[in-house]
This record gives sequence, structure tokens and C-alpha cells, in this order.
Amino acid sequence: MAGLWHVSQLLAAKEASGKTFSQIAAEVGLTNVYTTQLFYGQQQLQPNTVSALRKAVAALSEADVAGMMRAPMHSYDPTILQEPAIYRLHEAITHGGEAIKALINEEFGDGIMSAIGFYATVDKMTGNEGEARVVITFNGKFLPYVEQKAADNVAQVKQQ
Repeated sequence: MAGLWHVSQLLAAKEASGKTFSQIAAEVGLTNVYTTQLFYGQQQLQPNTVSALRKAVAALSEADVAGMMRAPMHSYDPTILQEPAIYRLHEAITHGGEAIKALINEEFGDGIMSAIGFYATVDKMTGNEGEARVVITFNGKFLPYVEQKAADNVAQVKQQ
């Protein structure tokens, strides 16, 4: 996880741009969640994206960009669950988890949704009664569990 000072610097550069994360994402060609994760030190900025990000957020320093290009620690502080918006998201996934798993199994078979090659977006829409609604999309590759046949275990050392 990026140091709090580094995140503060990145967020200050973003604020100086006057743009939202979604506006920056559109200019850079990334999802809004991935773009936001870059500013929170949760994803790694790739070399082919640097120039577009520098153009979108001119206040980013060389040190900021260098920090964003380092491989991050893909973890989180468990106290983040105390933040109400995050807690409610966690609650929604937890309460719907068994049903979501059952639907994945029914549609795809026994397996999981990968968080590698994973896309997430947050969008806003208007509901039937005119209320603002949050739309969160998780788009992950399905990885089936495999039957572990001994013959397919290439790591198995064969005795001569």
C-alpha cells in the first residue's frame, strides 16, 4: 500500500487538474476504478500510459509518476471496513454471496471469478423514482476448478 504522504500528493495533483477520476480515466483510456486505484497506490502505472496520464494530470511530478510505476502491495488495511460506504459494499457482497456463487456455478460450472484480468467500473444512473443510483460492475474471467489428474501434474517428479 502506498504511503499516506504519497497518496496525499497524488490526490493533490488530481485536485489541481479540476477533473474527476472518471474524466481522467476517459482521457487516459482506463476504467474509472483502475484509475482511482492508481492514485491510491493500489495498481501499477504502465509505461504506455504515462504520457496520457501526465497530459490529463499536469501537476504529477517525476517522483509521483515513479511511485505510481512501482509494483504495489495488493492488500488493504482492515480498518477500512469501518468506513460506511465500504462497509455497505462489503455487506451487500456478503449477504448476496451465496446467491451470486450459486448463479456463477449454474451459469459456468464449479469455479471462481478471477481478480487477475479483472475490470471494475462505477457508474451513476437515475432510478424509476428519480433517485440517484450507484451501478458497480465487476467483470472477471471465469476460472474453472479442474479435476486433479496425476498424469496432468507436470510438477510431479518421476522416479527412474
